[in-house]
Amino acid sequence: MKNNEEIEKPKHRDKLEALDNMSLGISIVVAIAIGFGIGYGLKYLTGYTWTLWLGIFWGIAAAALNIYKAYKRAQKSYEGMENDPRYSYRAKHGDKSFDDED
Repeated sequence: MKNNEEIEKPKHRDKLEALDNMSLGISIVVAIAIGFGIGYGLKYLTGYTWTLWLGIFWGIAAAALNIYKAYKRAQKSYEGMENDPRYSYRAKHGDKSFDDED
């Protein structure tokens, strides 16, 4: 009985994963907006325009990091599917390309 409980996924896990994937787009916009806000604040405090661009760069770098983390998380969740015959063309047909029809 305990083994079945360990294997079962939580009831709303699929919904939470979908929300997590949807939040990626929002986090990109928020990261760039926060970077812009920091850059604008630095420009206001220092008077140098390049600090605005520095903040925007930080925001874009944070957005890229969020994308990378989401990619690694998705890659990890689909790790076992690469050798599954249901999802692999190469497992059924070898290394023939799609254009090499005889």
